[in-house]
Amino acid sequence: MSRSRSDDGTDVVTDPLRPGDHADVDMSAEITQPTLEITGWMRWGWRQLTSMRTALVLLLFLALAAVPGSLFPQRSADPNGVIQWERDNPDVFGLADAVGLFDVYSSPWFSAIYLLLFTSLIGCVVPRAKHHYKALRSRPPRTPSRLSRLAGHREVVLPAQEGPANPATHAIDVAEEQLRKSGYRVERYDDRGAVSVSAERGYLRESGNLIFHIALVGVLVSVAVGGSFTYTGQRVVVEGTTFVNALSDYSSFNPGRFVDGTSLAPYALTLDDFGVSYQLPGTPGAGQAGDFSANVTIRQPGRDDRTQSVLVNHPITVEGDRIYLLGNGYAPTLTVRDATGEVVYSESQPFLPQDSNMTSLGILKIPDGLPEQVGLVGFFYPTQGVLPSGAFTSVYPDVINPVLTLNVFSGDLGIDDGTPRSVYTLEVDGLTQHTGGDTAADSLELTLGATANLPNGWGTVTWEQATAEEPVKRFASLQIRSDPSSAWVLTFSVLAVLGLFAGLFVPRRRLWVRARTTPDGVNVEYAGLARGEDPALARAVDEFATRHAQALGIGQPAKGTP
Repeated sequence: MSRSRSDDGTDVVTDPLRPGDHADVDMSAEITQPTLEITGWMRWGWRQLTSMRTALVLLLFLALAAVPGSLFPQRSADPNGVIQWERDNPDVFGLADAVGLFDVYSSPWFSAIYLLLFTSLIGCVVPRAKHHYKALRSRPPRTPSRLSRLAGHREVVLPAQEGPANPATHAIDVAEEQLRKSGYRVERYDDRGAVSVSAERGYLRESGNLIFHIALVGVLVSVAVGGSFTYTGQRVVVEGTTFVNALSDYSSFNPGRFVDGTSLAPYALTLDDFGVSYQLPGTPGAGQAGDFSANVTIRQPGRDDRTQSVLVNHPITVEGDRIYLLGNGYAPTLTVRDATGEVVYSESQPFLPQDSNMTSLGILKIPDGLPEQVGLVGFFYPTQGVLPSGAFTSVYPDVINPVLTLNVFSGDLGIDDGTPRSVYTLEVDGLTQHTGGDTAADSLELTLGATANLPNGWGTVTWEQATAEEPVKRFASLQIRSDPSSAWVLTFSVLAVLGLFAGLFVPRRRLWVRARTTPDGVNVEYAGLARGEDPALARAVDEFATRHAQALGIGQPAKGTP
């Protein structure tokens, strides 16, 4: 320390080793951090969003956000399930629908996570791709001066051989050729009287990581763009009837953003018969279905008709549309006549199964031809049984002892006001019930081929037999889905898996071989370096040293020190 006098005459203690422009700082003063402006905050936010950690968190959030899509029926895939959920949970349906639990994949919160993940992945991939491209074009690094500090180091002395003018150069030439054949990128270096070769491989590991992330971006883009050109529709087809691939013939239709339903592929599909077999009573698994098969005839313009079978989990493809079998049931044929005997209604109406024994519920709506609009709520029992309470039930799913019961309602069915109504439900509020329930009249009970009188002398209802071989027709519930992005999603998914495998199992290694001529022979050093954990690195160095010595025609190295 030295003492000097300031301009005001006070003594100042100075340090001779301290720079002249050093400024003393009062450490007791409060530290003020620099203020970030809008640009600084935006740069900070972008770095946080495009970090790999954020991308992984967003990927986890996307997986969690997709969970409600498997717990709640989705309108795009199961609109009838949404209707049933509303009927079963009327109190909480409004809240669940408001937060998008029935349209998960198009909801704002799912889309927000989706877009953030897409942006994060792009921000991660682009800089890494540039860095990886530069690394691929760069030369392998120079041989370190002290290889003994590296993992897997081995030093051997190879006996001098007659022939090569420079044994050290010859040894490096052989090592270079071997490394090149093993898939390494190599570079020769001469330093301080020694000759060395630097080799590296394993860039496929980083390439695999990039392919994996690029493939994830591809999947996201394919799903987002392809979803705009995708449509899904449902149709219930009764045996002997035909479905035409036109918007007006769908029971429900959920189009993508750019699908208007006017350019659907032209084809027609007729359900010839629906095959199902059940385990017989008294056998193990009695009543269980063996298999379902919807046998259809497909007609397309300019092509011969062809028959195919739609099985569970085995859809068929028609003009790029995938046709799936979702469900099945019975469709009793009912004919309603007025008081004069004129037919006012005659259809095979699908009845929806309510249990495993095919107890089924069906609705008939007769808006015209009778004194009032009439609605019939029916239950179909393929094999009638009686519960201890006296109520009917089905005890076997096949048609053995079929019975049909009907409750009659009259009033305004809500058809004339133009509001769309489901053909599988009947709003009984405001209607007058004439049979069953709290009325004094019993429900109409029909057996196959029987006729029952409607209340008030309005007419009759007859249960017609379809055919002698199959007295009750069946129906198949089909889903028709067109997804032009499915091939792209599959392609990018396969690329993602391949990239993941490459990133996990391809080691990133560098090997060096240095040789110098000594009085005892050729001193050769081997060493390796891995990026990350590589427990096989030392063994790889030893194996290469052995192969190198054998290639030189020496056999085992004369001396080695691990």
